[in-house]
Amino acid sequence: MSPRTNDGEPEHERPESGPMSEDAAVADPDLRENGADGADTATEVISDSGDTAAEVTSDRGAGSGSGADVVDERVAAVRRVGDAGRRWRRVQLGACAAMMAVGLTAGAIAIGAVRDGRAPHVATAAAVSPGLLASGDLDTAIAALQTHLRAQPKDFGSWATLGLAYVEQARTKGDPSRYPQAEQALKRSLSLKKDNDAALAGRAALAAARHDFAGALKYADKALKQNPYSERALCSRIDALVELGRYDDAERAANLADQRRPGVPVFTRYAYVHELRGDVTTARRVLDRALSASTTPGDISYVAAQLGQLAWNQGRYEEALTYYARALAADDTYLPALEGRARAQAATGQRAEAIKGLETVVARYPLPGPLVALGELYEARGARGDEEKAQNQYALVDAWTAIARANGVNVDLDTALAAADHGDRATALHAARDDWSRRHTVHTADALAWALHVNGKDAEALTYARQATATGYRNASFLYHRGVIEKATGHPDDARTHLAAALKLNPGFSPLGAREARTALKTLEADK
Repeated sequence: MSPRTNDGEPEHERPESGPMSEDAAVADPDLRENGADGADTATEVISDSGDTAAEVTSDRGAGSGSGADVVDERVAAVRRVGDAGRRWRRVQLGACAAMMAVGLTAGAIAIGAVRDGRAPHVATAAAVSPGLLASGDLDTAIAALQTHLRAQPKDFGSWATLGLAYVEQARTKGDPSRYPQAEQALKRSLSLKKDNDAALAGRAALAAARHDFAGALKYADKALKQNPYSERALCSRIDALVELGRYDDAERAANLADQRRPGVPVFTRYAYVHELRGDVTTARRVLDRALSASTTPGDISYVAAQLGQLAWNQGRYEEALTYYARALAADDTYLPALEGRARAQAATGQRAEAIKGLETVVARYPLPGPLVALGELYEARGARGDEEKAQNQYALVDAWTAIARANGVNVDLDTALAAADHGDRATALHAARDDWSRRHTVHTADALAWALHVNGKDAEALTYARQATATGYRNASFLYHRGVIEKATGHPDDARTHLAAALKLNPGFSPLGAREARTALKTLEADK
């Protein structure tokens, strides 16, 4: 049974990356057709060692320095712009983005969302096998590809592989300036061999990383016409359908991928499609199968963290901590596991450990999910200076969205989720409506419902809150939002049902949200 295809054009094509030549993807002047002109610019784009562009800029600005110094400088730059964004939140957001683009050499913030109950899941992790995510492997592979392409610049397959590797490096190292390089490498591959499936699959992965899911679906379908067994294209097709809210098609695509290319990348997507349907048992069984099939540290940490997240979503915190420990035993730097462990620690009352863990995460990559979680933990602790610390974290989310937009990434959903509770409510509603206009997922429905609620539009919000929970997806945050909206619209019985369900499912789903859910439920019980 083949999945339905979509041959239409994406809703909006991403802009081209500018005048950089295709050969600049490896930044070697010997490969430039027009001689050595512009070689300095190319060197800024990428170093031979595979360092990120942000790291190259930091090195030039402050001497050689250690890796920790580079990260500290990078994060400090983000925080400086975050301060500016807090002062000029409305009128200076464009300037904020420009400042960050200069200070971080077109970006040093990781792109993507986390499946934590308060943010969407974008499953782009295995465009390149998760085994390449192990520390050092991806950089080594990129360096080897660069060396090879200097000697063999007509190797279309290696250009495609390099493009895919850049997509992964952008995601894992937090450097979206890699996306233009990925695009150039993939275009070079296609210019050398038209419609080769590896490059088309790479274009699908790149579009998904930029949150252009209609484009991702288009390129995945093109790749699969050339090679029906392309694992990367099969996986990107599932991702695109999930993120477009086409869950029936996504399930069919997952079944087809499981028939054609069973393995860790497909298993994890298959599990998530079932989790979105509320079938947690199947999701856990498939992830267990994937973990048993994992042999590399990258695969083990990736799948174990997925199992930890699944357990955390269901309120099984000790089980979650066990899986996160297994992930970190395979790779003690794996950020999703570090973040997940901190969230589980917070839910079990280990606040000090949770705060320390999240501080470590955001010091390396200040992403919206952990930034908001850390800010809420500061607020919940309420010690002297914690309110200011919390506001600093929320301000950094504005900085992140500015730099992400500057690099062509659609961040409407991230903006809506963060701004509804900790930012400008009008901005949250505008972003949520924009995202809903492009795709109808449960995450977008929940974000729009909550943005409508905080803007006093509860009657309209209720429709979307019901859609967010219609698939059976077991998410405490969604249930909490629905219960609060039902309370506001005069449906006390439904409100009690859903608030109680949220707290039963995952009583520590949010440091502040869980507290507010308990307060609302107590009020409803008293009024009964």
